[in-house]
Amino acid sequence: MLPGGGARAAYQVGVLKALAEFVPADRPVPFRIITGTSAGAIIGCIIAAHAAHFREGALTLERFWAGFRVEQVFRADTPSMLRGGLHWLLALVSGGWLARSPRSVLDNAPLRELLERHVNFARIAQALEHGHLDALSISASPYQQGESVAFYSASPAHAALLRPWSQGVPAELGLDHLMAGAAVPFLFPPVRMEGRYYGDGAMRQLAPLSAAINLGAERLLVVGVRPAMAAGRPSPPFVEAHPPSFGHIFGFMLDTLFMDAVHADLERLERDNLLLKAAGVAVPGMRRIEALQLAPSEDFGEIAERHEADMPRSLRTLLRTLGAANPGGRMLLSYLLFDGAYARELIALGYADAMRRRDELQELLSEA
Repeated sequence: MLPGGGARAAYQVGVLKALAEFVPADRPVPFRIITGTSAGAIIGCIIAAHAAHFREGALTLERFWAGFRVEQVFRADTPSMLRGGLHWLLALVSGGWLARSPRSVLDNAPLRELLERHVNFARIAQALEHGHLDALSISASPYQQGESVAFYSASPAHAALLRPWSQGVPAELGLDHLMAGAAVPFLFPPVRMEGRYYGDGAMRQLAPLSAAINLGAERLLVVGVRPAMAAGRPSPPFVEAHPPSFGHIFGFMLDTLFMDAVHADLERLERDNLLLKAAGVAVPGMRRIEALQLAPSEDFGEIAERHEADMPRSLRTLLRTLGAANPGGRMLLSYLLFDGAYARELIALGYADAMRRRDELQELLSEA
């Protein structure tokens, strides 16, 4: 399971790079089911397209992510940023009479072009057809519905074993699903599919693990993008001299959007497992699900701050305007810094963290 995380998802790339070294070079992907949200779904799709050769897929993924530039994800050149700012200003001062309210802060049309070149959905369909993969799921959230939806494709043999569930929608996965699932609210525009508008899959995703479980998973590897030290532990006391900036608040919202529900769902899963163990007998509708979570060992905000100067000047100006150029805004910066040097540092961190837990991960893979 690959949660969303914007630019932070480079960490997941490093983890997959390490995992690929734990299996023989000619082996298919050891995970029969891949579920992804937002940027995690992009990574999941690239791995799924190379399901027949996991190591080749991990190397392809690393080359793709390590070469990222902000301009490949959203328009960050000065003219585009000025046009966007003027559009917002004109819509605001005219009350929407002279210009419609913009659909988003940023234009992510470059991301669609990039994914169209690098994500091969035909190969994903072949991997499912040939049995190299059982199922692939992409989460997206319809703005007119109360819960996130898991669009999925499954191999013919596996599909016959699946029971319908309310949030699961069988689909021929394509670029629209991927763009919809990565449409972070406010930042990127929603995507229209079959008459409905969808946004980032992490919105209203009340049970992020449910897609993998309903698709038949018995063991889960969850690769998070929030340092373990920040999960469920109180922060040291300190005094804030100023109220949080908009950039600080928005970064906090993204962190909540992508990871809070994941941690809550993992806690529920652990409680269910303890309940089943205490019961000592089979409980109808429940089964034991083992989960291993891998989380970053370092603060992404501090890493992002070291690479802030690599951003386009226009984007640095926007972030300063939002108040994200101070220590409180580092969280937002860590999600938006689609830069090769930053990505490579996160990939190296993901690789190192996975290597430190090599024994646990190899045990997980040996059982697959």
